[in-house]
Amino acid sequence: MQASVYSESVTPVPNLRLITRHTNPVFKKIVTQDREMEKVFRVVEKVAATSSTVLILGESGTGKELIARAIHDLSQSTGAFVPVNCGAIPSELLESELFGYEKGAFTGATNSKAGRFVLASNGTIFLDEIGEMSPQLQVKLLRVLQERVVEPLGSTSSKAVNVRVIAATNVDLKKKVASGQFREDLYYRLLVVPVELPPLRERESDIEILAKHFSSKCADELGGKRLEFSPEVLDVFSSYPWPGNLREFENLIARLCILTDGSFVELEDLPAHLTEHLPDSSPCVLLEESLVPEVTATGVDFNQLVEGFENSLIRRALELSSGNKKHAARILNLNRTTLVEKIKKKHLEFVTIEED
Repeated sequence: MQASVYSESVTPVPNLRLITRHTNPVFKKIVTQDREMEKVFRVVEKVAATSSTVLILGESGTGKELIARAIHDLSQSTGAFVPVNCGAIPSELLESELFGYEKGAFTGATNSKAGRFVLASNGTIFLDEIGEMSPQLQVKLLRVLQERVVEPLGSTSSKAVNVRVIAATNVDLKKKVASGQFREDLYYRLLVVPVELPPLRERESDIEILAKHFSSKCADELGGKRLEFSPEVLDVFSSYPWPGNLREFENLIARLCILTDGSFVELEDLPAHLTEHLPDSSPCVLLEESLVPEVTATGVDFNQLVEGFENSLIRRALELSSGNKKHAARILNLNRTTLVEKIKKKHLEFVTIEED
């Protein structure tokens, strides 16, 4: 993951207020107005003041390395921030990368080399994709966490290291522990302070500012145009599940910057995979006149009938939108926030198939 994708200075977006803590330059690098991200910032601030081990959880592309760098920067460590992608380095090479080796330790070791733990002394080592680490290396990492020493390959002595360990994963480590693929003792050693990042599909309030930020960033880097997005396009962005999260979103905006004629993005400019999942948004009849209850001289319970009618409308709209609240709100011509409040108040959450 390239942290620079998300960590560059933020291009101001008019008329959009960021709830990020502006007094802290570390958080000013993160484009968000999402309240769940604000909670993440508060955890980051607290843990940065300690030397505690941290485990960052989140899907691929949610910015885990950026959060790890923020913890390091806030800690005011004198040492370096040293990232290691445990999934990208072959297991037979990862040990020497982490712990180093002595001259003659293996064929081709013509000189001694310090490992990443030593390079991160008095700083932070970031172990990304920790779930891909081999069982053999898990044992050695556990010893580092317990005893704060490393033993280079070919060496008969250990070296003390003073380093904070931040690990990250996009897999369910509990399931790996249950299947015997990940050591339980190492899991709990890493899980001192968990930081869980929300996926982009749960950060709807960030969609517009991220789109504009990525557009400005692309224009600055490629010398192109800054894009404007129609309300319909922003609706599509908000409802799309973004399996690749921020990385996928930025790549899409870069594609639109290059291929869109003009500077205004409309639905026809979007790739098919973004729009094919949308339900038909044309007006539809939710209730036929024949379903309206008969009013007799004996009277009816008006409030009860209205309540039941409203519940039926909401259920039907959610069915038509496959559980997508934004599209259900559009069908009912309601504000999305109003619909969400009604769903919660009426305890209709069980009908929701797909969250926004």
